[in-house]
Amino acid sequence: MRPTDFPNIIFDLGGVILNLDILRTIRAFSEISGKDFAQWYTQREQKALFDAFETGQISSEEFRHAIRAELECPLTDEVIDNCWNAMLLDLPLERLQLLERLKSQKRTFLLSNTNAIHKTAFEQIIENQHGISSLSHLFERDYYSHLLGMRKPHPEVFHYILQTHGLRPEETLFIDDSIQHVEGAKQAGLHALHIAGDTDIIRIFG
Repeated sequence: MRPTDFPNIIFDLGGVILNLDILRTIRAFSEISGKDFAQWYTQREQKALFDAFETGQISSEEFRHAIRAELECPLTDEVIDNCWNAMLLDLPLERLQLLERLKSQKRTFLLSNTNAIHKTAFEQIIENQHGISSLSHLFERDYYSHLLGMRKPHPEVFHYILQTHGLRPEETLFIDDSIQHVEGAKQAGLHALHIAGDTDIIRIFG
């Protein structure tokens, strides 16, 4: 099946809908602390601290405290948030318009590995850009890992969405920019598409 043939589509957020540059955060923390932040956090791998934050096991305050301890640097809350949010860029209007169109034609969902600090930040970005306070209206349901208590690439999170909404895995396409998440979706029986290079959902569905 072509991507346009699937009746059900689950979208990732960062790197698929919202433009993302993780290296900006790595550089920001590295420059301010004098330590290589990539040893703690990359797109491919991250320490347990970040998994815990993305699944809501620790609060924003606990996350900031842990960052200070890891980097051995007395950073303020504002500095930590600014560095952490540096990866979040813009959301092109064309993608919003595409998602609105797809929702009228298919069952669409959002599944994002994110956290409380990032969610507040990207909602401010889309408010400033497009005058909308959230992306909820663009999907049948939007799922955020820190609220759900599960994260990609674990197959359980995909099974949960399939079962909750009565979706057949063979009729469901998952789209993500991280290959390990794509592989997790495939393990759960879904079809999956890896967004990489100059691939864009506009080109795929436009």
